[in-house]
Amino acid sequence: MAEPFAFQPLDPATRRDPFAVYARGRREHPAFAHEGLPLRVVSVFRHADVQAILRDAEAFSNVFQLAALSSELAETRPPSMLGTDPPEHTRLRSLVGKAFTPRIVQRLEPRTAEIAESLLDEALAKREVDLVEALTYPLPVTVIAEIIGIPAEDRAQFKAWSDRAVANLGVAFMSGVDPERMRRQLALFEEMSAYLVPLAEERKRRPREDLLTGLVRAEHEGSRLSHAEMISMVVLLLVAGNETTTTLIGNAVQELVAHPAEQARLRKEPELLPRAIEEVLRFASPVQFAPRRARRAGELHGLPIRENDAILCWIGSANRDESVFAHPERFDVSRDPNPHVAFGFGIHYCLGANLARLEARVALGALLRRTRSFALASDEPLPLHPSPVFRAVTRLEVRLEPA
Repeated sequence: MAEPFAFQPLDPATRRDPFAVYARGRREHPAFAHEGLPLRVVSVFRHADVQAILRDAEAFSNVFQLAALSSELAETRPPSMLGTDPPEHTRLRSLVGKAFTPRIVQRLEPRTAEIAESLLDEALAKREVDLVEALTYPLPVTVIAEIIGIPAEDRAQFKAWSDRAVANLGVAFMSGVDPERMRRQLALFEEMSAYLVPLAEERKRRPREDLLTGLVRAEHEGSRLSHAEMISMVVLLLVAGNETTTTLIGNAVQELVAHPAEQARLRKEPELLPRAIEEVLRFASPVQFAPRRARRAGELHGLPIRENDAILCWIGSANRDESVFAHPERFDVSRDPNPHVAFGFGIHYCLGANLARLEARVALGALLRRTRSFALASDEPLPLHPSPVFRAVTRLEVRLEPA
């Protein structure tokens, strides 16, 4: 008799290696209703279902109704592009989308390379470093800070804010909404606002060629962007602009260490690097799930879906789906085609996908070119990111052998 299916996303052992559970979910429980949770939560594991749900913004909302749970906090919580549906989402995304087109992002390559080379100069001089601190965090945070127009010397503060902002991301789906946790998040937003408001005021007096000036101009024009929306947008870009790219680069290093033959192949054939990055996105997806709220009742694989059910689309499972990927458990730096959903799908497809790819290509290309080898400095388990949303570690001690 088969054991009951148990899927506990907060369990550390599951988080370190969820793939056997994902595979069983795809086979036996493609739509799985969790029991004993404060909220009604359904997990979805197959690529086709994840893609269909993320595509269908009419049936599945990205707005979670906190008003019924905490009206006081729902009224004071500022709007965020990530937590909106059309037409609000369409309006907000249009205001920043032009800053992240492939053409604009490509212009950032020389500056991104300059930052990466400088960071690697310091890392290689030390030989043994925490790569998160030395490269995978400072590179994307410096780039996004420069795009927005915020002093990069404040990146240590950004790191502290970002860590606090995402530490409990996604936990509410498993443990319920904690009003005290929400108050801490609101206090964090107010702290970041206190830093950003003077910068925004300065842009009104002295405009620059940066994204913050563009957002201030949109706010000044009236109905296009409110003051709270402007601050919320900058906060979102600062956090989202570094967290997932930090994880992508770090995960790539881990997988290249774990698969030395593929690392050697990549060193011999550097032209495979873009495909290798797509394979890291698939194989070790930085974001493991994307939540949606069912707008209406329905059914999925025989499981009743109720209005307002939280649907967790497990991207990490979809990207290992046997019906889509040949030999999905194999890490293959030349995999093509590679229709992963690591950046999401539909209207909420990651705005910074082009930038993340550029930063990963520049960072990994420089690391491979400037080293003979790199290896983990310890066999101890790496510290997990506190949020179940991310497949990430908070430290990555490595030994670098310069070329």
